[in-house]
Amino acid sequence: MLDFALSAFVTLLLVVDPVGLAPAFLAATTGMPDKVKRTVALRAPLIAASILVVIALAGNWLLRQLGIGIPAFQIAGGLLLFGVSYQMIFGDRPHREAREADKATSEHASDVAVFPLAIPMTAGPGAIATTLLLSGDAGYGARLAVIIAVVLSVCLLCMLCFVSAQLIAKTLGRTGNAVLSRVLGMLLAAYSVQFVINGIAAVRTSLS
Repeated sequence: MLDFALSAFVTLLLVVDPVGLAPAFLAATTGMPDKVKRTVALRAPLIAASILVVIALAGNWLLRQLGIGIPAFQIAGGLLLFGVSYQMIFGDRPHREAREADKATSEHASDVAVFPLAIPMTAGPGAIATTLLLSGDAGYGARLAVIIAVVLSVCLLCMLCFVSAQLIAKTLGRTGNAVLSRVLGMLLAAYSVQFVINGIAAVRTSLS
């Protein structure tokens, strides 16, 4: 159970990348008073956590209603996560997140805690796919409770990073952020390939 919890935590942490979201938070909240920034920093992770917890609880039921097997979702989710890791390694993801944050600010979004910080940055396609994959492996019972605890833990880390965003950005600098993004991207690429391998193995087992 401990190995399962650790693996789930590391996987979701790599996908969400709380430290990497700090510059996007600063971009989205540019010009806001400090009090409003703190409110957004607390609210955005709570919204993202709510979305991912619902996905963890109801995602498998939804897949069954759509007639999608867990192995198929493992393969598709692994490919999607590999795409996220590719963007992290080759530097596209930070630029894309900054563009989304700038777009939200320029359009005077009514609540940047919802968009773009909660969706699609924190609870984005990669995080949703990962939560579905993990909850599919967990089933119901104690392991599902572990997945929910993992989701809440990662979102709590996002909250801490948002609150400390200014300090993190200054500490890491441009080079530090780039190095961190690429190292995490390599680890995520390995996890995504493992998801695909597990899905293929499950399909071969069901056909044999």
